Amino acid sequence: MTESVPPAAPLAIVTGATAGLGLETAKGLAANGYRVIVAGRNADKGKLACHAVRAHQPGAEVRFEWLDLDSLESVRQFAARLRERETELHRLINNAGIMALPRRQRTEDGFERQFGVNYLGHFLLTSLLLPQLIAASSSGSESAPARVVQLSSLAHRSGRIDFDDLNGERDYDPWRAYRQSKLAMLLFAQALQQRSDQHGWGLLSVAAHPGLSRTALFDAGVKSRALIGQAFKLVMPLVSQSADQGARPTLHAALADDVRPGDYFGPNGFSETRGAPKRAHRSAAARDRAVEDRLWKVSCELTGAAWSSHG
Repeated sequence: MTESVPPAAPLAIVTGATAGLGLETAKGLAANGYRVIVAGRNADKGKLACHAVRAHQPGAEVRFEWLDLDSLESVRQFAARLRERETELHRLINNAGIMALPRRQRTEDGFERQFGVNYLGHFLLTSLLLPQLIAASSSGSESAPARVVQLSSLAHRSGRIDFDDLNGERDYDPWRAYRQSKLAMLLFAQALQQRSDQHGWGLLSVAAHPGLSRTALFDAGVKSRALIGQAFKLVMPLVSQSADQGARPTLHAALADDVRPGDYFGPNGFSETRGAPKRAHRSAAARDRAVEDRLWKVSCELTGAAWSSHG
């Protein structure tokens, strides 16, 4: 008599999970029974992150996979490796990001780096993993439907999509580029939900933001403007929260039972800077369907994303 093999735990991928919000998100997913892939571009930090997840949740199934969102080819290679090993993907947390680079930089594919890393790389990644997400949604497991969580920001509120200068070639500003990338992530979450509904993919597409959270990413961002950086050093303890608290909106979006299609979560405190998760405010630009649809089309053209349910 052969013993039955227990089903594998549901799978989650967290990009940029080697530190900060991504690492705390990985810990939370592992604590809720998920196998977790820590996706990043530094193998040494990835190994340390996996150790941290296991220390937080003994027995956690967690592994590091190399992913460099600076390169669309790296995104394609990551997706190809995943397809070889996994048939279902239950949670995709598009968390990785860079903030307010002082000087304009380009990705390997020639995109302004914040727009490319924060948004376009995740756009392509999600499209390539769509078959695994659909398979998880139709599995009938407790973790169905599959959820995709895009990390936006409070900064999206003053952002706009500059279709005439997406790559900041004419007039680069560090914070304007960051705001554009985070508005793009929120628009992406909404557009993905609409297309899932239209095509019957069965996904739950949502977004989250961490408020003001004390992470290395934020520290690097504020240093790009000296006066702002000094001011934030003084007020940050009063208005901010730790990385593990900042990850709560993301974990709520990924795990909570009250999440609805297209939801957006952030902290419930003053101006959504810190606190427990709640549904967050969207700017008028984030509610512009014409911009949302145009961004989807342009992003497909820039990345070659095909959005096929058959891989």
